[in-house]
Amino acid sequence: MEIPFFFLSLQKKVLRWADAFWDMIPNFLAAVIVIFVFVFVSRQIERFVCRVMSRTTDNASLVNLSSRVIRIAVMAAGLFVALSILGLDKAVSSLLAGAGIVGLALGFAFQDLTANFLSGTFIAIQQPIRVGDVVETNGYFGQVKAIKLRSTVLDNFAGQYIEIPSKDIFQKPIVNFSKSRQRRMQLNWGVDYNTDLQKAQDVALAAVNSLPFLQAGKPVEFHYQAFGPSNITFLMWFWLDETKAGPPQAMSDAIKAVKQAFEANGIVVPLPTQTLELKNKEDLLKPLAKQLVNGK
Repeated sequence: MEIPFFFLSLQKKVLRWADAFWDMIPNFLAAVIVIFVFVFVSRQIERFVCRVMSRTTDNASLVNLSSRVIRIAVMAAGLFVALSILGLDKAVSSLLAGAGIVGLALGFAFQDLTANFLSGTFIAIQQPIRVGDVVETNGYFGQVKAIKLRSTVLDNFAGQYIEIPSKDIFQKPIVNFSKSRQRRMQLNWGVDYNTDLQKAQDVALAAVNSLPFLQAGKPVEFHYQAFGPSNITFLMWFWLDETKAGPPQAMSDAIKAVKQAFEANGIVVPLPTQTLELKNKEDLLKPLAKQLVNGK
């Protein structure tokens, strides 16, 4: 009985596939071995990167993200090598093209998220702020409690935590009160016009210089500023050793010390006054007089 041509053609194809499969077994085994080797190497590289980066930065999020990205990159390289061993070069090219298109689409779809992650990475590398610093940025004042890749957390000293996106931290000005470990305080006040200005200056300087939290080597400065409505205003600058007192306590103690010293030396700190001058007093008093007459 003659076998139909269709079955003969199918038989030949199956035999070719079987021969190709047996020929590919060594390549397949080699590809599997390559993948296992790259997985093992990627884990070792991840641990090594974690150890190295932990010595240069205390940002755990940056360390974990960087080591994970490097591990994924090594594993992806292993996958491409395995596909090349199997002769699937076209598949490798298709995967690369697809990854590029997907990455571009995700970049446009998550622009803010990407910007925050990149900004957080640069903040962790450049370290304009550190955990524990007292800063002012984006209209908020507080102590840095955590620096993440997506955001930075501030404690505003009022019981609330403020989370600011990393993009805003990176792009906008930051006032870091802890960077130089020095803090200058400014005290504004005023004295009466009849006051001996030199005496007031000496008394105020002596009062502030007696405080225990001043920074060594930084003299207290006293400057008169302007003629105010009821007093002559002045300002005092003194540098604070924050290991001994915080800014609120230091300012409070300085105000009390200067006030007590002024009172002890008879230096007057006038209250704000306002003078009202009434014109045509008779015209203003006539209605009041009529009311009094009518009332009688």
